[in-house]
Amino acid sequence: MKKSAPRRLRRRYVNDNYPVVVLRFEDGHEIALKKGEGKTFDAYAGETIKVVVVWDAAAGDREVIAVLKAEQLEEEQ
Repeated sequence: MKKSAPRRLRRRYVNDNYPVVVLRFEDGHEIALKKGEGKTFDAYAGETIKVVVVWDAAAGDREVIAVLKAEQLEEEQ
């Protein structure tokens, strides 16, 4: 039986609270958002996305604040 490809989802994330947030995807790519910025992107059903706060970029000070499935993120309007 042929396995079907994962369903592509159009999602949005807005950084309202942190200096810089990085969305880290399973395939290794990242999207950085400064405070007040939002971004729409494609993700796949079941994909895990880590939300990482960059407190001090020069020191490499980062903290994972959430690990979400793509379905948990806001749908694009």
